[in-house]
Amino acid sequence: MRELAILTFVTLDGVMQAPAQPDEDPSGGFQRSGWGWPYWEEVMAQVGQEAMQEPYDLLLGRKTYESFASYWVNAEEGAETNTLNDSTKYVATNTLTNLEWQHSIALNGDIAAEVAKLKAQDGKLLQVHGSWQLIQLLLAHDLVDEFRLWVFPLTVGPGKRLFDEDTAPKNLQLVKTASTPNGVVMTIYRR
Repeated sequence: MRELAILTFVTLDGVMQAPAQPDEDPSGGFQRSGWGWPYWEEVMAQVGQEAMQEPYDLLLGRKTYESFASYWVNAEEGAETNTLNDSTKYVATNTLTNLEWQHSIALNGDIAAEVAKLKAQDGKLLQVHGSWQLIQLLLAHDLVDEFRLWVFPLTVGPGKRLFDEDTAPKNLQLVKTASTPNGVVMTIYRR
């Protein structure tokens, strides 16, 4: 069986929406896109060390897939680019029919059932990046084994939160923690 890990960046008040780019995700009137950028270099170095060294496949929602693919398909060759381009990308979508990023496979229909089938197979870790709507579905169907969270030392107010009010209570075990020199705290929790 393979496990599923959420890798995400959140503010101190729990918002995960649009951490990287100023125009990343304005849905719902969100106006604080790019909130993580001042911390990015140190955080991404730690992410590379802590969460992207071992082989993994990606599980992405459609919007995150489109955002990632638009960049990584033509990114300059290097270790991170090669890792992402060579990994299998499973894309939760009922609308995309042409997946141009190499090694991409569409999951459609009952996404929770499709993910459960993937988890039942032997294979690499399934790692979810971004993909707020997909994460909510995975949480609702109890499909997450590990949370790899980077908590940024700022608040942004309203926005898409990692855990919304419908999230069922769970007990998690802290397995690792560290911080970056600029105050971002990495926490890794397992079921």
